[in-house]
Amino acid sequence: MLHPQRVRARQRGLVRGLRGNACRRVETERGPDRPLGHVLGAPPLAGIRVVEIGNYMAGPFCGMQLADLGADVVKVEHPKAGDLARLLEPLASGESGNFARLNRDKRSLAIDLKREEGREVFKRLAGRADVIVENLRPGTMDDLGLSPASLLQANARLVYVAVTGWGLDGPYADRPALDIIVQGQSGLMSITGEEGGVPVKVGVSIADLTAALYATIATLAALRARERDGRGQLVDISMFESAVSLAVWEAGIYFGSGEVPRAAGSAHKLVAPYQAVAASDRHFIVGATTPPNWKAFCGAVGLGPLEADRRFVDANARLRNREELVLAIEKVTRTKPAEHWLALLREAGVPCGEIADYSDVFNDEHLLARKFFVDLEHPVLGTLRGLGSPMRLGRTPVRHRRAGPRLGEHSAEVLRELGLGDADMDDLASAGIIARA
Repeated sequence: MLHPQRVRARQRGLVRGLRGNACRRVETERGPDRPLGHVLGAPPLAGIRVVEIGNYMAGPFCGMQLADLGADVVKVEHPKAGDLARLLEPLASGESGNFARLNRDKRSLAIDLKREEGREVFKRLAGRADVIVENLRPGTMDDLGLSPASLLQANARLVYVAVTGWGLDGPYADRPALDIIVQGQSGLMSITGEEGGVPVKVGVSIADLTAALYATIATLAALRARERDGRGQLVDISMFESAVSLAVWEAGIYFGSGEVPRAAGSAHKLVAPYQAVAASDRHFIVGATTPPNWKAFCGAVGLGPLEADRRFVDANARLRNREELVLAIEKVTRTKPAEHWLALLREAGVPCGEIADYSDVFNDEHLLARKFFVDLEHPVLGTLRGLGSPMRLGRTPVRHRRAGPRLGEHSAEVLRELGLGDADMDDLASAGIIARA
């Protein structure tokens, strides 16, 4: 083991060397910009380098989309704790299956960005990157001396994607944000659940996930723009705005009439019947909204007289009289089990469906036939079955190669790519600046 003074001296030398490289503006190491998916048959983002910093959902879910599309995603984590999602149960030997599924096909670099040596390593990593994705609170990177402006100045081709709760500016910018907070503030909870019922959030983390998908779209758009002029840019994605953007019909109702949309259970705000209806054993879904589907629905379930009923004569009338309509429908559908009605409606070509739970979904014959689920290997957890990508590209398919990394699993690999030797890494590890799995 080196004497502590010699270790500190080597660390100072390492910082000077890294700083010299990081402060040079990086135009490109690969020559002229190449179209995405330049390798024949390779995933669309093959050759694109992404650095991800964040916890839990929005940033990591965006990073997963980019990894699925073939980007090399390096996940930067604190060497002692890592992404907080690593603590999500169930755990096996300290490893989280939830984390491993969400962070598939990424590499983990465990490095302390609060230490000068760690920051200099990060600057070198950012100088080689095409994209940085982070979902930290605004100002966090500035406090670390790694502001988006400084990183963009050092690497003119960098696409810097900041996913935050409220956006990088505005009155709410400094507020903490969680998915449920944004669901409440965005109006989503006001239209979810039954009318007059207790507040209900959407079952999945829809504000996080929507922001992540917008971040992915914006990343691809920024990379495409860079092909034209060689310049990167800052991308500002707000969970709040992402969630509000989903209120397509609600905005039309409010701005058009002044009416405030409210919760309506499973029903649609603009058409009927389009909701869950009760059978003798359980509920099922019906969407008979067009004139042909309405006619076919009435014929299939034996409700022909409803076609001539003035209360239900057209789509607008059915919407105005929805409560009476549903009572008339359920007077019949409650007499037989759901499967009976579903068979009749499917035969008649009427849109209809079951209300499945996830034990049904994760064993669904259609998803199995299309090979939607993927089995990925993890060195501790073994084979993990998870969700595949719904993006199916015929010529340049997405890839799923491995489960999410152990903390620091690729630290040595990534640092070698940055030009650090074994002695440098040993010094950083002994000082607690990096961790290696």
